[in-house]
Amino acid sequence: MLMFKIWAKVMEGDHIAKQTVYESDNVFTYSQFFVYLTDICDALDVPTPVLLKPHLFQYAKFRRITFRPADFMEDTPFDKLVLENIG
Repeated sequence: MLMFKIWAKVMEGDHIAKQTVYESDNVFTYSQFFVYLTDICDALDVPTPVLLKPHLFQYAKFRRITFRPADFMEDTPFDKLVLENIG
């Protein structure tokens, strides 16, 4: 089975304000990562951050990305958005 899962958490301080698990039966590809990110942000009802190469490198190396308020074009009422590979 080729499924992958990404656990997304909206953090306010040390607390999880919102969370979702994004699942797909398709093969994971970095070229589609912005699509995954957009779907995740829509599910959480938060703005979509700017996705840069260093974010993708961070995910490739650590299987985790942290987006801070500076990564968003809009104001965010939370401290960070964290995406983690869980499967």
